[in-house]
Amino acid sequence: MNRNTAISLFIGTAISVAALYFAFRNIPLDDLLIYLSSINYFWIIPAVAVSLSTFLIRALRWQSILEPVRKISFIQAFHPLMTGFMLNCILPGRIGEAARPVILMKNENVPFSTGMATVAVDRIFDIVFLIILFMAIMAGIRIDPDLVVDFGGYRLNNADLITAGKNLAGTGAIIVAGSFLLFFGKTRKYIGFIIMKLPVVFFFADSSFKKKIENKISLPALHILENFSNGFLLIKHPRTILISSCYTLAIWILTAFSYYLFALGCPGINLSFMELTAVMIIVCFFIALPSAPGYWGLWEAGGIFAMSLFGVSAKEAAGFTLTNHAIQMVPVIITGLVSAIITGVNIGSLNNSDKI
Repeated sequence: MNRNTAISLFIGTAISVAALYFAFRNIPLDDLLIYLSSINYFWIIPAVAVSLSTFLIRALRWQSILEPVRKISFIQAFHPLMTGFMLNCILPGRIGEAARPVILMKNENVPFSTGMATVAVDRIFDIVFLIILFMAIMAGIRIDPDLVVDFGGYRLNNADLITAGKNLAGTGAIIVAGSFLLFFGKTRKYIGFIIMKLPVVFFFADSSFKKKIENKISLPALHILENFSNGFLLIKHPRTILISSCYTLAIWILTAFSYYLFALGCPGINLSFMELTAVMIIVCFFIALPSAPGYWGLWEAGGIFAMSLFGVSAKEAAGFTLTNHAIQMVPVIITGLVSAIITGVNIGSLNNSDKI
């Protein structure tokens, strides 16, 4: 394990341990175990089936995003995608995001920076739709304006949630604008001009050193910029954007539905589909923070906090969230391991940042 990976694992684990402590510190273990034994686990079957179906749609979406760059089959998109998600569950630093373009480069000869750009576009669709869903649901669901939730040493209320949503919307807009600007010729030309002027910074050096900076840094960076911008070619294809948007909507509706199905077997979780969609989105906001592999701790903290907004007790929220986390993660890990075996991926090499 290299130094950067070790630091990432340490920071993520520390945050996850703190989140687990704050999430479960007021919940007696005996009460939690009694609740877990009361769950009707039959509902895991349809919940897992629906959850896994979202990854089939994710593969279709990534295939669509890649189409302007390189046409690949569904299987060629599915196995790298599942391997990447599996790695996010078991390794630190969200290395799975980089694993996808590495596998794509190895199997389909797509430049790594271009593949990475398509993964970025893939994630941008998720961010945008999560923010849209969050704003729509918060407008459609009434949360007691006087509600105050004590969580992790903080006192949070409805106004805090709305403010957080607005801040996330602003952040999402900046990310989207900044990413897509790389595609446009004039913007890219200006960035390229700055990159090629980098040797000028070393005005005190001789011409041979400046030439070395140009050959070793500026030209490779310019090449990466061009390849990365190719990953945004879908901007030229409104039909691709529309199809990817429809896929994204289906992904998040079905993910929320898997939450709803499992909740049917959990005593005390009498939340509507819209309320569980809000829970799912808030969990996603929590796990966006650095965490241990598999998002343990932050997932539970987000779920318990979100359910408290709708009057679910801490014990019931903890039991549902903990179990739901497992049934969302374990099938992904198993499927991803199978995909890695099928494609002959060496997981150890993907965890080596020097090769990425």
